[in-house]
Amino acid sequence: MAESVAEMVDPCAGPDARPGLAKLGAVGLVLHPRRDNAEAVEAVAAWSAARGIRVLGLAEELDRLSDLAEPVDAAALAAEVDLLVSLGGDGTMLRALRMVNGHNVPVLGVNLGRLGFLAEVDVPDLPAALEMISRGEHVVETRVSVTASVRDRSSTAYNDVVMVRRPGQGMAGVALWVEGKPFVRYSADAIIVATPTGSTAYNFSAGGPIVSPRAQGLLVTPVAPHSSFNRSLFLSCSEELALEVLAGSGVLALEVDGEVQAEVRPGDIMRLGVDLDGGKVVRFSGSSFYDRARRKLRVTDSAELT
Repeated sequence: MAESVAEMVDPCAGPDARPGLAKLGAVGLVLHPRRDNAEAVEAVAAWSAARGIRVLGLAEELDRLSDLAEPVDAAALAAEVDLLVSLGGDGTMLRALRMVNGHNVPVLGVNLGRLGFLAEVDVPDLPAALEMISRGEHVVETRVSVTASVRDRSSTAYNDVVMVRRPGQGMAGVALWVEGKPFVRYSADAIIVATPTGSTAYNFSAGGPIVSPRAQGLLVTPVAPHSSFNRSLFLSCSEELALEVLAGSGVLALEVDGEVQAEVRPGDIMRLGVDLDGGKVVRFSGSSFYDRARRKLRVTDSAELT
């Protein structure tokens, strides 16, 4: 695995931004299941070949890798690469982060889709971005992940964990417990527990705030709540958080980064845990989080100021 040099000090968020990768022995590719990735794959393969870097890809995606990558399974990919390149949209980026969870491997997101908020570069900019990585002109930023545990099942998310009502079922009746004490009970369409990274996803669509990805904690936002309290709540990473499905609630779907993982029923209690070193992403100095937020979320100024 590649080693990082000394960490940069961030007094607010701890060791969040670190200098780039010192050496690369192998690069991995994760592909969007449907979109055309040929140009991006060829760019990574050409850059890697010129530097003697191995290129690995998932065996099940081999038919779309044009024999430019060595086929391996997901476990080997996570264990052997020093950099993982995600070719797709935000969903592909989240899948790549989950794939290398626990392996200390940074992910470079390449946008093949429309919004691509989590991706760092578009395909035309990929060759230049790879050259910047060669020169060390990048940083590796840490991202918080959240682990949701209910009954005998645990799942990890980089965007959000959501308890959502099923069509035709009752509302989501959920009690929010903080530090072992009840705080508020919601009757709503859904309850979102988002990481700071996920604040620009479902949370944003539900009216929740944008939170810096360098923040360390969890954001809880109700969706269409049937109560006077409709505000989001941001909790510190050190505070214990649990969601209890109340007796009058309908059966709820448990979504993890947009994928249904299980059903939760009245009496179930979901406990949330924060991993401050849950994932790593490659970033370049020319593009900040707030630049992307303004551009991709179409943040506009007040009409009174025009």
